[in-house]
Amino acid sequence: MNFTERSNAIFHQAVEDYHKTNHVDTPCPNPYPEGTIEYDLYRKNWIDVVQWHLEDIIRDPEINPVDALALKRRIDKSNQDRTDLVERIDSYFWEQFHNIPAEADARINTESPAWAIDRLSILHIKIYHMQEQVCRTDVSAEQHANCARKLAVLNEQLQDMTTSITQLLEDYAAGRRIMKVYRQMKMYNDPSLNPVLYGKKG
Repeated sequence: MNFTERSNAIFHQAVEDYHKTNHVDTPCPNPYPEGTIEYDLYRKNWIDVVQWHLEDIIRDPEINPVDALALKRRIDKSNQDRTDLVERIDSYFWEQFHNIPAEADARINTESPAWAIDRLSILHIKIYHMQEQVCRTDVSAEQHANCARKLAVLNEQLQDMTTSITQLLEDYAAGRRIMKVYRQMKMYNDPSLNPVLYGKKG
């Protein structure tokens, strides 16, 4: 099983585990040893699936504004946790590939491998919830058919992403692509860079 296939298995496991309780406050039951890449992959998907449901909740048109603000703050923190974890996974890839000599015509990629893995994680969540929609019995035949078509596209996308990420990692290993990592450098959570936050100090 290659790295992408292993990621798929872990993401599928995390999505299934979350939906045993289907509650955003369920503690993450990570079954992998802390400090391993498997632990980080499971934790990454758990953050994603919890945030997916937080985004559902905050869109309730009748939500109390105070509750909505608290949820917005929680989603902001989740986004930062997600970014931090992606960058940690990129550090794993950096250790794997940055010393491999690049071929003369080696290319760079538009995104780092961990951000591709991030999209793979979210795709698993989309598939789970689109499958839920396909299984509903309280919708029209038209809506059912529409969701079935979307599910087929998502499953095709999963196959394509699995192949493309595997090929990307193979290219890094062979020196056909140059390993580069750019950190997100998000500014809105940094009290020294967000004008609203550092303005309050003065």
